[in-house]
Amino acid sequence: MPGNELLTTDEMGRADARAVELGVASLTLMENAGLAVADAAWAHLQKGDRVAVLCGPGNNGGDGFVAARLLAERGCEVGVALLGSLDALKGDAAAMAARWTGAVVALQPDVAREAKLVIDAIFGAGLARDVAGVAAETIRALNARKAGTKVIAVDVPSGLDGNTGAERPTAVQADVTVTFFRLKPGHVLLPGRILCGRVHVADIGIPTEVLSDIAPLQQMLDEQSAPDLAARFPWRELHAHKYSHGHAVVVSGPAFQSGAARMAARGALRIGAGLVTIAAPPSALPENAAHLTAVMLKPCGSTPALTAILSDKRKNALLIGPGAGVGMETADMVLAALETEAAVVLDADAVTSFAQGGDHVDAGSISAFGFTSKSERRTYKPDLLFDAIRAKPNRPVVLTPHEGEFGRLFPDCTMPSKIERARAASIRSGAVVVLKGADTVIARPDGHVAVNTNAPPWLATAGSGDVLAGFVTGLLAQRMPPFDAACMAVWLHGECANLLGPGLIAEDLSEALPQVLSALLTMRKETGAGT
Repeated sequence: MPGNELLTTDEMGRADARAVELGVASLTLMENAGLAVADAAWAHLQKGDRVAVLCGPGNNGGDGFVAARLLAERGCEVGVALLGSLDALKGDAAAMAARWTGAVVALQPDVAREAKLVIDAIFGAGLARDVAGVAAETIRALNARKAGTKVIAVDVPSGLDGNTGAERPTAVQADVTVTFFRLKPGHVLLPGRILCGRVHVADIGIPTEVLSDIAPLQQMLDEQSAPDLAARFPWRELHAHKYSHGHAVVVSGPAFQSGAARMAARGALRIGAGLVTIAAPPSALPENAAHLTAVMLKPCGSTPALTAILSDKRKNALLIGPGAGVGMETADMVLAALETEAAVVLDADAVTSFAQGGDHVDAGSISAFGFTSKSERRTYKPDLLFDAIRAKPNRPVVLTPHEGEFGRLFPDCTMPSKIERARAASIRSGAVVVLKGADTVIARPDGHVAVNTNAPPWLATAGSGDVLAGFVTGLLAQRMPPFDAACMAVWLHGECANLLGPGLIAEDLSEALPQVLSALLTMRKETGAGT
């Protein structure tokens, strides 16, 4: 999706350097960056207004000096405060500071107290250490500013890690952030997305061709992704029949734990799977039968029964986990499914059943699936699952953990960046990993990652993850590649929630999908995407 690339701070540095190699002067890049900041500030100002520009010792400070000069030329009363000394500035930052003819004072916590607008140009995205001393005190004072004082951050709010979205250990709460060329992970990962406020990406003259040299592995899913998704969705052709769009199977939990499977199954059906069957243990057959109509029902009280169901090759995608129960029976069903050729989605209890240190033998779980006696204690650890996934590298597998489940399955993936954690987990497991949250990250084993940004807060409701797992399963049944299926499902999930608004419950999400898909189909027809 062109334009949706996310650049790490190292990659952004390479983009700047490559632009210079291609003939764009570095001072021109800085002048254009400062102009973009000044323009963003001017939208909140008029002649005579007081502006405080807080500059740091690096190129971010140089951008601030440019913005200060341009706003002063437009008639604003501009004051500049610098962290460090003018003599310590180097390179382009020193050159731009020399073009500023006004006074420069030392950075202090109260320096912006009387300003109508503050430009935060202290630290950029490449912050390599925690903020301390007067800089931290200034950030805290800025965050306690009086109502009505606007803050425009340059690149990222000072104190924010551009790669992880984390505060180090405190960061400016900006109203607007002006960044350059492409977004960075810190702009879309939490809490960075909140701290940035509204983000504007400015064109400062870096040629887009530098992206082919950098080859970034991160991308963003947002409203601009819609045309690309419209082209990729597995739309029905005129000659299609139900079996040409796959047959998804969802494993139900036992009695009184079957609702999650039904929500997932309905999601799989709504998103286009030609047929959907719930495989239910004997105890859950009556309640499932009472609720199901278009979704079919099959008895499944044991691992051999699931293997028999999947022996029908037309049943080409399986979801297990929602309401399944944590234990050896769920783990055994997962391993049996992974011995088949069917695409597999592992959610919730299916993930936790392989948690680190997972010794399982649970009489309650066993009896729920139709067994009457305990089996021997067996150990199910992450590597057992990962080995089973990697045994068939061409068979699609998608894991959909939330943060708690992720931590149990991948206890060693503790990197500060959610992107790096998901990427490491995908490489280690051999599966596509959907690390859920308000900033859901989707990773595949070759290192490619997508960060979704369209999910509203009202998706945080019981059962919404079950519907998402069903969406992924339904798309896999239609033979979408697993990374594409996961990205598509996550984005559509967010769009359904945006359409419904506050007050949604999980059951609503599948019912909103036809309207969301209709809008995508209209876009496809209007743009000719995918034709």
